[in-house]
Amino acid sequence: MPHLKNWDNRTWLSSKEYIESFIKFLIKNKKLNKDSHILDIGCGRGKILGKIKTKLKLKNKPIGVDLVNHKNKDRNFIFKKTDAFRFLKINKKKFDLIIIKQTIHFFPLNKILKLTKSCHNTLSENGKLMIFSINEKQSQIPTFNKMQNKLQISYKKDSKIRKKISTNFNNIKYNFFNFKVKIKQKLYLAMIRKRYISILLKFNEKELIKGIQEIKNRYPNIINFKDSLICLTISKSD
Repeated sequence: MPHLKNWDNRTWLSSKEYIESFIKFLIKNKKLNKDSHILDIGCGRGKILGKIKTKLKLKNKPIGVDLVNHKNKDRNFIFKKTDAFRFLKINKKKFDLIIIKQTIHFFPLNKILKLTKSCHNTLSENGKLMIFSINEKQSQIPTFNKMQNKLQISYKKDSKIRKKISTNFNNIKYNFFNFKVKIKQKLYLAMIRKRYISILLKFNEKELIKGIQEIKNRYPNIINFKDSLICLTISKSD
């Protein structure tokens, strides 16, 4: 799988406002308390997990799994540098909440159902698995032409993933997480250069330079847009 080293580093995704808004969404859709056990697959630097730990005063540090050992990780979670399948295979704990945030598309389609079933089996009696992907009908992520084309392909894969999961589980609900982003064009261009989103990973330098110029011409100095995610929630029980 390709790896992202910059997706949650100095972007709106790592901002205090975004993290607090996202945690509020989690708590609204899954009741959590100080005794809750939480797992994040594809945790990045663990900023969300760290904030949940302090906000709820969790007795047990949440666990984050990722193949990349990022710098500047939060100290309030337990990091496991390992493959999700390997972790779930040897894991003995039951989790009240498992989060897969914008990383499930990294897994091959033929393994995604196995992953979700493994997660489902790892949930506690009233646990929930929450899978997030970009809401293609509402999201307004600033793009250049080639980036938009790649994004459309990614949207189709995400839609296929959701359909595949939905046909294999009964206790599923759909919700939407929305966040209003206000960012300087200069900062957003720096994110593009660092390939902050997976669709940019295979772009060469020439393609990025051309894309950056397109964004300079297309968007104002201060860019306002909506970052929208679909949340597919699978419950252990009704």
